[in-house]
Amino acid sequence: MSDLILLRYGELGLKGHNRSFFIKKLKENIRRMLKSRGELSSAHGRLFFHPEGDEEEAVKILQRVFGLVGASPAREVELDMEDIAGAAADLISKLDLGEKTTFKVETKRANKSFYLNSMEISRDIGAQLLKRFPGLKVDVHQPELRVRVEIRRKAFVYLADNPGPGGLPVGTGGRGILLLSGGIDSPVAGWMMLKRGIDVLPLHFFSPPYTNERSLEKVKELVEVLGKWGLKRSLYNINFTPIQEELIQKVPGDYLTIIMRRTMIRLANRLAEKQGDKCIITGESLGQVASQTIESLHSTDVLAEVPVLRPLIGLDKQEIISRAQEIGSYDISIQPYEDCCQVFVPTHPVTRPVLSDIEEIEEDLELEEKLHEALENAEKF
Repeated sequence: MSDLILLRYGELGLKGHNRSFFIKKLKENIRRMLKSRGELSSAHGRLFFHPEGDEEEAVKILQRVFGLVGASPAREVELDMEDIAGAAADLISKLDLGEKTTFKVETKRANKSFYLNSMEISRDIGAQLLKRFPGLKVDVHQPELRVRVEIRRKAFVYLADNPGPGGLPVGTGGRGILLLSGGIDSPVAGWMMLKRGIDVLPLHFFSPPYTNERSLEKVKELVEVLGKWGLKRSLYNINFTPIQEELIQKVPGDYLTIIMRRTMIRLANRLAEKQGDKCIITGESLGQVASQTIESLHSTDVLAEVPVLRPLIGLDKQEIISRAQEIGSYDISIQPYEDCCQVFVPTHPVTRPVLSDIEEIEEDLELEEKLHEALENAEKF
């Protein structure tokens, strides 16, 4: 009998000839996030992690690995009914059972050569457990305790079904630039694209002295949160002050936010070309603020040289807040430190910008040298 963590993956199992690519990337991500906490192996549609040290901590980390749908501490035993029942009994003996605890045995028989079918295995194990634990009572509909058995090359027995985040392994969906502010929305957008396999590069625009150093530290903390979910690329920080001062002097107030966003897209284009990224990711939600109307979004999209992905586009604010709380970014995002977009918000921003008007305003701007310097002097954390 040996202890391990049984790892299950979801939609990866539906992939065809390229399944091995997805599994290989998933293994790489597991090893990277767990570092040297144990040994990883695989066989017949399952991954197995043999932990060295704190098993509970390893499970918590595995529950944040995209591509996994479950991580369950399990017992591995030979294909012998007495051994299987013994492993189940050992796991149950460590629980604090009440006077009456309802239970059910659930069996998956991937190894069809085993002499009993799933129903027979469950019935046999359940009968042995009832003899050993008088406080147990069978309930096949809503049991308080589920004993799970998988019959493969060996038998695996476990109780807890700790859910993973699902999705695709980070790195299987290409690379993308995330426009990361210090607010609630953009970290959630980054998380959602990590879940779809995008290898995200966070890009932040910093405006000293209008924004203080603490606002940058706040963004670094958000990157650390995303790092716990598989983000592995460095934070790029661009000093936006020289560009912003040029815009404040020459752009009408109602168009300032739109043209500032267009300037950020121009810089993201250049960084994407430099880093080999194939998309730009933003935290915009349709209609949430003036710069997120259809017309406003179109005025920035026309400049993008790669697709602009907006995973939050159909979510309302409360849905975004709920997701931020789930992933651990919310309490950081609400810290009272403004980013460059919040400092110079016009009183009455245009909500239906006309592209020809924008282009006419931009003719008087002298930004090329400033754009070049901003990207060349970007800080990398």
